[in-house]
Amino acid sequence: MSKSTGDDVPVRPIDRILATMALGLLIVSVGCFFAIMIGTATMGGAGSAEFGTGAWPVVSIVVYIAPILAFLLMMTVLIRSFVRRARANRAR
Repeated sequence: MSKSTGDDVPVRPIDRILATMALGLLIVSVGCFFAIMIGTATMGGAGSAEFGTGAWPVVSIVVYIAPILAFLLMMTVLIRSFVRRARANRAR
C-alpha cells in the first residue's frame, strides 16, 4: 500500500455531495428497473393498462433519466477534481 505524503489536495464537501447524489440516482434507477420487471410479471405484461396510471409513468421515466443525470454528476466531480489538482500543482 502506498503511504500518503500529506501533499494530497483535500476533497471539498460539494464533491462528496455530488458523488453521493450520483450514487443515489443510480440506486433509485436500479430499484425502479426491478419494480418495472416485477410489475410486468405480476400485472399481465408491459402492455397492461395499469402501467399508464398511478406512479408507473414516473417510475418508467426515472429509469431513463436517472443514469444520465448520474453520469453528468460524475463528470462534474471528475472535472472539478482535475481542475483542483492542476491548480494545486501549478501553485507548487
